[in-house]
Amino acid sequence: MAATETAFWVFCIFSLLWGFMIQKVSSDSGINLLSIGCSQYKVGTFPLFAANRNSSFSQLRDQLKNGGRKHFATAQQPAGQEPVYTMVQCRNYLSSADCLACFNDAVTRILNCSAANGARVILDGCFLRYESNSFYDQSTQDGHSGVCGNQTTEKKDNNAYTKGVEHLLSDLTTATPKINGFYAASKRELVPGGGDGNVTVYGVAQCVETISQKGCQDCLKLGFTDVQRCFSNTAARSINVGCFLRFSNSPFFRDNQTTDLLPFLRNGGSSKKIIIAGVVGGLGGGILLLAAAIVLWYKLSRRQKALPKGDILGATELQGPVSYGYKDLKLATKNFNEEHKLGEGGFGEVFKGVLKNGKVVAVKKLALGQSRRAKEEFQSEVKIISNVHHRNLVRLLGCCSSGPEPLLVYEYMANSSLDKFLFGTDVAGDKKGSLSWKQRIDIILGTARGLAYLHEDFHLCIIHRDIKTSNILLDDDFQPKIADFGLARLLPESQTHLDTKFAGTLGYTSPEYALYGQLSEKADTYSYGVVVLEIISGQKSSEVRQDQLAEYLLKKAWKLYESGMHSELVDETICQDEYTEEEAKKVVEIALMCTQPSPLMRPTMSEVVVLLKSEGSVQLRQPLARPALIESNPKFLPETSGSTGSPSSNATASISRLSGR
Repeated sequence: MAATETAFWVFCIFSLLWGFMIQKVSSDSGINLLSIGCSQYKVGTFPLFAANRNSSFSQLRDQLKNGGRKHFATAQQPAGQEPVYTMVQCRNYLSSADCLACFNDAVTRILNCSAANGARVILDGCFLRYESNSFYDQSTQDGHSGVCGNQTTEKKDNNAYTKGVEHLLSDLTTATPKINGFYAASKRELVPGGGDGNVTVYGVAQCVETISQKGCQDCLKLGFTDVQRCFSNTAARSINVGCFLRFSNSPFFRDNQTTDLLPFLRNGGSSKKIIIAGVVGGLGGGILLLAAAIVLWYKLSRRQKALPKGDILGATELQGPVSYGYKDLKLATKNFNEEHKLGEGGFGEVFKGVLKNGKVVAVKKLALGQSRRAKEEFQSEVKIISNVHHRNLVRLLGCCSSGPEPLLVYEYMANSSLDKFLFGTDVAGDKKGSLSWKQRIDIILGTARGLAYLHEDFHLCIIHRDIKTSNILLDDDFQPKIADFGLARLLPESQTHLDTKFAGTLGYTSPEYALYGQLSEKADTYSYGVVVLEIISGQKSSEVRQDQLAEYLLKKAWKLYESGMHSELVDETICQDEYTEEEAKKVVEIALMCTQPSPLMRPTMSEVVVLLKSEGSVQLRQPLARPALIESNPKFLPETSGSTGSPSSNATASISRLSGR
């Protein structure tokens, strides 16, 4: 379900009532039930919802059958008024037949949730979930848990065993987010000492494939914390919506199914074989055990400090922004010297600053009113936005409200904004155009993830309103971070749209927002679609190139699509060996889906993420309609579906006002 509904989940967690049925098995059957949860909300039209849900399950089954060693699949049936989103994931050590058997068992169990509009089932071998809203980008959620096996190790040197389990799971937690597919399996041979003989511990870590690397990392860190109390047991599991962590001293996967973790571990990680040899009865053995206990306590205490209880994302707790002194920021920017000016946007000027501790930041001077109400709104909204943490959003570090104008302090992005690389010029006057196809796709995907977080995964729905290439910054690795959402108004959950003063940029703005002031998340989706076309083509949305079409970008993209030639939209500076025609057409089609005339026809940003990550061509849920076109001259009226007559004087005024900015 959407993140805002998380608090209302009523989990039928049967596992908490009758245990997780932890077993010691030589070969893992996969259908051992760990958890089942049903939403308390019921669907409006159950027959239609059930039909869509069952159709999605059939699509998942077909993907598992026809995908060879495929262990992960998503499907959606957003037809009509009862959409359904589904996901299945099997543990990679299962055979295709065992994966399918686990899926079939999960389907049988999840149907017990009847008319619930969301449910999930977690088995040892697989995970199945369906919702009435997209959830593909979720990594953590309330209800996560770790459960220990019902036996503790019988080894004399239990501390050595505990330390070995800790090292194994720590290495899995570190390496898995860096591995393609977010899955790793490993085993560790322990020699505890005390004459007990060797013990082998087996472990797996896995994240759902639609979340980000950071999301996988956060989820597994939380899972590690959940099972810390189980390190002396023979087995344990940690479960969450985005990941799964398990260990056992009985094998549940074959020896030839292990993953080499060393390439993904910093400083080589822990050794594959941990040897703690001690003489338990002597003074030397006692000292060794004491030292080992101190080291273990120190590491556990550091982990607890690094990840406080309840801080599920491993980020700063909701404490609000850091308060900076006006004099300190004035000094950092050398009195807001023009030489330090990074740019100017709709909210004000931005300057590079160097704080007293040497940290480089970006300081934004806000052009806001000085009324008491304006200051109160500033404090309120900045406090909320400072707690927005996502790898594809520029981090707001703090603020200052004690000077002549309010200031915001952001993390500094050395590579500046995306538009400089798409449309800028170098010293010789040549177009930069230096972004490769892969870099552009990474920017497109990362921007979609950032918007999906703002719309669906933060505890309040945040609409950006002004998505454009100059508001997308690039870090040192050319990964995108969305800027200027700091003062975006927050959409109340009870409203589907909001009548508001216009605050967009012509060429990127959706027709319903530009003409009628109707604001929803789908306005951002429209702007994003235009940005995608700019990234692919290297052409500004408001620019008319003197080529064979000589038209604005969106109209040009549509005409190429109608003729089946939309791959020709790709920037000519990109080497044709870097992409396939199918890839290019897929991205253009996604962009055109985002710019559909009706907001209801546009996908959500989480759906866009799934479409971008899916293999093959886009499966259009409906035929594409011609996008609504708003051009820079007021006499050109937007072409909206079902529109008759002339727009209102307010609509014309909106376009005129925007053209004069």
